[in-house]
Parts: sequence; structure tokens; C-alpha cells
Amino acid sequence: MKGKTDLKKQEIELLSPAGSYEGFEAAIGAGADAVYVGGPDFGARAYAQNFTQEELIRAIRTAHIHGRKLYLTVNTLLKNREIKEKLFDSLKPLYEAGLDAVIVQDLGVFQFIRRNFPKMHIHASTQMAVTGPEGMKFLEEQGAARVVAARELSLEELAAMHRKSSIEIEAFVHGALCYSFSGQCLMSSILGGRSGNRGRCAQPCRLPYQVRKGEDRRFQKKEELCPLSLKDICTLDILPEIIDAGVISLKIEGRMKQPGYTAGVTGMYRKYLDILSRDREGYRVTEEDRRYILDIFNRGGSCTGYYKQHNGPSMMAFSNEKKTGGVSTELKKCREKITGSLMLYPESPAILQISCRDKQVVVSDGEVQFAKEHPMSEERIRKQMEKLGNTEFEWEELDIQMDGNIFVPVKLLNELRRNALAELEEELCVPMYREAENKPKFSQSFDASGQNKEIPPMFVSCETMKQAETAWSHEEVRGLYLPYSVMEQAIERGIQNQKELYLALPYITREQAPEDFFETAGEWIEKGMKGFLVRNLESYGMLRALGLERYTVLDATMYTWNNEAVDFWEKQKILKNTVPLELKEAEMRHRNNQHSELIVYGYIPLMQSAQCVRRNLSSCDMQEGSMVLKDRYEKKFTAVCVCHPWKTGTTGKKERCYNIIYNSLPYGLLKEAKQVAALGMQSLRISLTMENAEETEKILDEFLGVYYHNRIPAERNFTKGHFKRGAE
Repeated sequence: MKGKTDLKKQEIELLSPAGSYEGFEAAIGAGADAVYVGGPDFGARAYAQNFTQEELIRAIRTAHIHGRKLYLTVNTLLKNREIKEKLFDSLKPLYEAGLDAVIVQDLGVFQFIRRNFPKMHIHASTQMAVTGPEGMKFLEEQGAARVVAARELSLEELAAMHRKSSIEIEAFVHGALCYSFSGQCLMSSILGGRSGNRGRCAQPCRLPYQVRKGEDRRFQKKEELCPLSLKDICTLDILPEIIDAGVISLKIEGRMKQPGYTAGVTGMYRKYLDILSRDREGYRVTEEDRRYILDIFNRGGSCTGYYKQHNGPSMMAFSNEKKTGGVSTELKKCREKITGSLMLYPESPAILQISCRDKQVVVSDGEVQFAKEHPMSEERIRKQMEKLGNTEFEWEELDIQMDGNIFVPVKLLNELRRNALAELEEELCVPMYREAENKPKFSQSFDASGQNKEIPPMFVSCETMKQAETAWSHEEVRGLYLPYSVMEQAIERGIQNQKELYLALPYITREQAPEDFFETAGEWIEKGMKGFLVRNLESYGMLRALGLERYTVLDATMYTWNNEAVDFWEKQKILKNTVPLELKEAEMRHRNNQHSELIVYGYIPLMQSAQCVRRNLSSCDMQEGSMVLKDRYEKKFTAVCVCHPWKTGTTGKKERCYNIIYNSLPYGLLKEAKQVAALGMQSLRISLTMENAEETEKILDEFLGVYYHNRIPAERNFTKGHFKRGAE
């Protein structure tokens, strides 16, 4: 790590949530340096009250009056029609009003904003799952001003990112944690149609499940056990360490919470940041304050998140019980201090000069008169001028210079005060104003009618050697995606069988690859391996650093939802992308599929998690076993332990393991071959995960027979996922 941060030299931002305008005022009043909010569209908390367009512009102005910042969440995945019809018109007035930054998950949205609003700061959302320095450097080169780090990262990982990239790091310090890695989750959408990636999560991770080991037959009888429900985080005790790791913005989660929660939590973190800036050596959190912040809200207590541990039962609530201690938090109105001078002399205009920070305005109006009978006292004039009502200001000092024998209409004083404050507001806000073009610019248009309508070639992703051997025995299979341990055995025979081979990289990439991993992969490329299946930005960044990025096939987890995202990645000269699993057929028809692959079979990974169900409920043996979760509808979900993500067999226990939780039923487009052909894909994929050799053969025989030999599809119990119903 770098040396200890001097808070006097480095400005640390306290960033608070607001789900309503009242929440915004509560955050500002409690000491937030910046506030992030959602508008009427495109935020990852669709069920928050959120802001109207008018409230957003008002909040931008208010934030700038107080020298604070406002960030807008545009952190959902957008469909083509949403980008074409809504995005520009939604952002244009906010951009012109001086919105400080947008928080973005979708790289298509990222590109669109960079093109149409070039002076807008873009913060890469935590849902981009940035897990290391290479992904961070890639986003920096694309124009990101800040990365909101994946919530699963350790202090050491954050410090490594900070050392290798100059852009800002933002990290969550308080609030709820998603069980799924960085909130990238399909569980809510697949099970109930409410997409977490689009801000409508139904929180199935908070529900009870019965659990058994994969090798066992019986489920444990713990009726209310919630094995996927995490405690909220509270990091007051480790704030100095988080800042030392290079985090510049400390983010509080909670746009769904009430203003009282926002005020209480923000106020507490403000208190301790101020203590830290004054007396680092004496920094200590009192037990009283720990109790207070737990009483505001908690789920089975709290934890310090992933900063100092990779996973474990101490981070789990194991219930969905929410507790509050009836804490009543005062909502303070933030007032900006102003100084002024009022000059009132007979037969001259009334003149008011007001100053705030480095801004000064002078207004004059009317004419001060000689008093015919009863001159106005200074006290009366001062009382009138100090009536600031519900404005954003309060007087620190008002100097009144006047003749002792004058009369000024009260109406004139009121107008003078109102006009001066209005001009002062404008002076404080005008430096942030920007101009935008009148019409949006899109990526090069694409005519879907020109796409190929033939059945494209089939590829197969495998997890085991048995699956690979079965797959390459079928001549209809063009290529295979294989993990390292399988590729090591299969490279020679696969090439002999004239199959295109691709090395499947981990779903979650943390720290460095094992020694010689990419050196060996480079040798395989020379032998004829075609490329890499890439599931996250860090893996792509690693390939890019090695000059291997042109061999990239993007997996569905890279979320090319719209043509802007497709265009973004085609500019990076990748081989092809994979269609996201939440798009429906009708949406795919209007998508650029010329260089896309569609998954037609597989157990859908509902979530990847840094947590481990097996470790949290039993014990960790590093043997890549599994656990089975059963919900209240008797559906069974397998949680696979990925103990060695790089699949080399050479890495030790320090390697960052994870779980993949798969859907209960496999996804299968067995009867939809004609509809699939009409989409104009470059290729199709059968995704094999937990299938044994017999099941693998049966699946391949059925799908290849239907797709390439006009065989009548068998009746199978497949889910169609979102192919028919989409995700909202």
C-alpha cells in the first residue's frame, strides 16, 4: 500500500444516497459532499421514489449553491429503443444545468454519453464489476473519470488498483450488500421477470432455502434459514485503512431508505471523517456510536464487508429480519452563509451587495425617500432583510448603512432581497452550465434485414474432458470453449479434429493469473487455438496488456444489450460477442447480430458470488463440490464451488474462489430453430456445465439433429428464459 493518506492534502468525498428530494436535502444537511440520485428513467432502484426531471434540475442547482455535487444513476442496461427514444432527451437538460456526473453500467450508454455529452464525467458503476487494475486502466483510456469498485474487493486489491491507475476510486462503506458479485444477478429476472440489472430486483437472495450438500440426499431441516442473505456493512472502524488504500469517495448505500436513515448515517460518517482529519492517531469509534448506527438499521448486526476477509459465515445474516431501534434523526436544512451590505440614502436607489464564498452580486432598485413623519429604524429594516424563508442561505453578517431620516417601502426591500439572492444563486451555478447539441448522434445505423437467415454453426462450452470428447465427435460442432485444465488435455486432439478451440477464462478474475498461464496460452495460440472466452473486464484488460485482445469472444456476462454496446466492442476489434440472456426474441430482431453468438441450451448461471454456501454452512475442503438450495416451490438450485477459478491446478488457497448458482431447469431453444435462424447470428452455443457424458450425448444429439437435420424436437422440460417474455 501507499503511505498513509493526509486528509488535509487529499479531499475525501462523502457520497450519500437519496431516493427523494427530501432525502437529498437530508444528505446535504447532514454533511454529504456529494449525493447520488435516480431520475424517472434508467436507475438501478426503479422502486425508489426517485426524482422528477424538475426535481433533478432543482437538486443540481441546490447542490452547486452549497458547493456540493450531484451524480445521476444511469446504471441499468438499456434496450435499443430506450437509447433511441429516451436517453438523449432525458440527459440533455441535466447536462446543460451542470449535472456533475453519471454513474453508468452499460458500455453502450457509456459510449453514447461520451459522444453526445463530452464534458460529462462518467463513473463506471460497481455493476461493471471492476475487480482489478487492468479493467480499471481500460476504462480510464475510454474516458471514465471514476471507477466504483466491485464491492467484493479487499484493501490490498484496491491499493493495487490505485497504484496502477490515476482515475478516482469510489467504494461502498455502509449499507446493504448484494449476494451476487457486484449486483450482476439474473436470479430475480429468471425466476420472477423482475430484472436486478434493470433496477427491479425482487431480492430472492433474502428468502429462506433448505440446503444440502450436492452428494447428500436429504435437506437440512432449517425452515427459516436464509443462506444467501448478507449483513449490511459498516466500516467506521476501518475508515483510515480504506482511505489509505486509495479510495477517494466513500459511498453509502440506501436509495430505498427513508430520509431519516440518510441523515443519521451520513451524519455519523461526517463526524468520523472530521475526527480523522483532525487527529488520525487518536481515531477511535465509541461504543455509543456503534450502537446508534446499528439502531438506525441492521440485518442481524453488521460486518466490515470484504475489505479484510474473502467470505465466511460472520458476514451472513441467515435471516431477512430487519431491525431498527426507533432512532429519531433530526433532518437539518443546509444553509449557505452570506455576508452583505445594504445602503439606504435619500433620493438614491436602494443598493444591496451580497457575497457567498468567492461570488459577489450587487443589485439596486427604487428610490429611498425622505421620511415625512416616521422614519424607519435600522432594527425594522434588518428584521425585514433577514427574512430568508425557505431559501438556501442564512446571514452571517449584514452591514446596514443608512440615513437616519428615510422611508423605504417594505415591498422594495423584499424585491431587493429576492433579486439579490436570485442573482447570487445564478452566479454560484453558472460556472457549471454547458451546452449540448440539439439532436443525438448514434453509432452507425444497422439494418437487421441484411443479416444471414441460415442456421449458423454450433459451438459448445464444456467444463469437463468427458464433455469435450463427446462434443468433438460431432462433425456439426464447429468449436469448443474449454477451461485451462481441459484445454491442457484437449489442445492437440481438438485441433486434429479440426475444431476451433477457445480458452474459457474465469467468471470472476482477481489478482494475477497463475505463473505461466498466459505464456502457455500464447503457445496454444501458435498451435492453432483461436482465442479466449472473456467473462469480465479484468480478463479483457489482461489480454489487452499482453497484446492478445483481438482474440476475444465476449460471453453473455459482458452485456451487449444494445447496438451502441455492440459497436463499442467492435471498435475494440474483438472476434464476436454473446447475446445477453435477458433479451427477448423481438428485441434481438432489432439488434446487430452479425458478430454475435446465441446460447440455445444451458443451465443459466443465476449469480456468481464471492461467498460460498458450502463454507458458510458446512466446511471448506477446496475440492470444488456443490450445494443444493431448495425454495418454497420445491425448485432446486445447484451452487457450484469454483475453488480454482483459473483451472490450472497450480494455485494455492490464496486464490479467490467463488460460487456459481445455476437455475433449477436448463434453458433450451429446442423448438425454436426457425426463430433462431431468423435472427441472423454468427454462431450458436450449447453451454454444458453439470451434465455427465450420457446427458451430454443426449443433448448434443437432440439439438444438432433439430438444428441441422430437420429432426422433430422431442418433448423436453426446458425453460425458455427470457426468449419469449423478456425482462423489465
